[in-house]
Amino acid sequence: MSAPSFLRRWRRGADADTTAAADTLANPSARRGADHHAGARHAAYVLLALWALNALLNPQFLSLRWQDGHAYGPLIDILNRAAPLMVVAMGMTLVIAVRGIDISVGAVVAIAGAVAALLVTREGAAMPMTTAILGALGAAAVCGLFNGLLVVAGGIQPIIATLILMVAGRGIAQLITDGQIITIYHEPYFFLGSGFLLGLPFAPWIALGVAALFGLLKHRTALGLFLQASGANPAAARLAGVHAAGLMLAVYIACGLCAGVAGLMISANIKSADANNAGLMLELDAILAVALGGTSLLGGRFSLRGSLLGALIIQTLTTSIYALGIAPEVTLVVKAAVVFAVSISQAPVWRVWRERWQRRAGATS
Repeated sequence: MSAPSFLRRWRRGADADTTAAADTLANPSARRGADHHAGARHAAYVLLALWALNALLNPQFLSLRWQDGHAYGPLIDILNRAAPLMVVAMGMTLVIAVRGIDISVGAVVAIAGAVAALLVTREGAAMPMTTAILGALGAAAVCGLFNGLLVVAGGIQPIIATLILMVAGRGIAQLITDGQIITIYHEPYFFLGSGFLLGLPFAPWIALGVAALFGLLKHRTALGLFLQASGANPAAARLAGVHAAGLMLAVYIACGLCAGVAGLMISANIKSADANNAGLMLELDAILAVALGGTSLLGGRFSLRGSLLGALIIQTLTTSIYALGIAPEVTLVVKAAVVFAVSISQAPVWRVWRERWQRRAGATS
């Protein structure tokens, strides 16, 4: 393909993106058509394939047992361990939908867990559980607000803005814990990470509640419409009346809150606050879950359902590698390879090549 031909095709794609936001706002049925679930379906197929492979390698993989009114089994373990990642992935989905990124979620998890552990173990507290939850979520919201202000008001690139908190966040968490691992002895707090509700672990119920809230806001309000329009083309969305700056700030706060919820779940599960290891590399898993779920890394198209499935895929993959006795370091290599493949598949140049191949295939058929 000659350079002028490539540039002409690129300009046509850019013009189409410029009108996409206005068309989406003007025609809700177009939004529903654009908000397809192909990515979520593909993620579901991959998850089912992984479960089938595990069932072949381990006949006990699909087994479930009921003991003392609680359900146990490999699938229950995967669901329980994936719950914090599912919550963070949903917050990351909203940020990526508006062409942002937040690589500080792991540090925010550590900060939230440290704040909660500090408050719940403080002597003389009237309501340690409530104080710990509100304090942790408040700290997480402040972190999200900090990131959002750097991006919106400061005009800093999202990856650089969130890199600041990613680096400083763990130092802040270590200052909160005085460089020590704070052990939690308040038993009601443990319910957030290791309790059971209706026979199932409580952590997946939290993830389900967050998913239901976000799904309600996406489908029953104009939020989903505005997110898609701002992600498709921010300039066109602003011309169509969308307050892009306020929306960007809101999604970063929401992402921080999701990381705060995950920090509560993780600290309650391990019954301590570990500023060094809590949420370590969680930002990679969250971005990977979002990409696997079909959300475009270029913004606009997003799927909360797909992100949930992507988180389950990652946890299933991690569990499978451990079960097969493979070195844990292999997991990081596999995750990095998947991120690379997904990023390349969503690149504009690859899209042009794919469209060209499809047209040639259609012409020859």
